[in-house]
Amino acid sequence: MTAATILGTLLAGLLIGALARLVTPGTAGMGCLPTVAIGVGGAFLGQLLAGALGVGVGDQGWLGLLFSVLGAILLLLLLQAIAGRR
Repeated sequence: MTAATILGTLLAGLLIGALARLVTPGTAGMGCLPTVAIGVGGAFLGQLLAGALGVGVGDQGWLGLLFSVLGAILLLLLLQAIAGRR
């Protein structure tokens, strides 16, 4: 894994996490690093969801971005539900 690959993954995670935070209420207190973590984790979750639904999603394209953002939104909602129980 090269430095460019790692940087690209982090930038994509930041974009995906920021998009998910825009449409998910109650996430204003998160910083940059949690946003990247949500974005990367959400992208992974979104790709798993797409595979489970039988949707062919490549590494690039609008469909891949859509499922990545949906995965990040689900991850944010899950984290809010867990944090709300405390």
